[in-house]
Amino acid sequence: MRLFITIALIFLAFAKAYSQDITGVWKTVDEESGIVKSHVEIFEKDGKFYGKVLKVLDPAAPDTPLCVNCDGDLKNVPIEGLVIINDLEKRGKVYKNGTVLDPENGKSYECKIWLNEDNPDLLMVRGYILFLYRTQTWIRLK
Repeated sequence: MRLFITIALIFLAFAKAYSQDITGVWKTVDEESGIVKSHVEIFEKDGKFYGKVLKVLDPAAPDTPLCVNCDGDLKNVPIEGLVIINDLEKRGKVYKNGTVLDPENGKSYECKIWLNEDNPDLLMVRGYILFLYRTQTWIRLK
């Protein structure tokens, strides 16, 4: 009986780990200073995944931060409410084939994201051009 319970508990632990997804609210953190810069909500719409800035928390940011370096329709749009992750598709454990916008420099990059294998409350967000990339770790807001 103990063996059955042990196996059931292991199965439930694996099921919980694999049932986690990327939707929810995440804290973005400046890697150098450790300061929480924003809260981003990742949501699903029509089978694709998007990320919207809910709140800018960076103490160095103005009261109403704008995307001053963005081009076109996004120029001087408030960063709060701005969709910065677009059109990600789930492929196994990875979400890719979308873009991520960096509001600080106004540039869009190809994007892929995935949950950290050891901790599903950490989201790995990678923006890249060709073979050059940068990966940030976002923290799930509970």
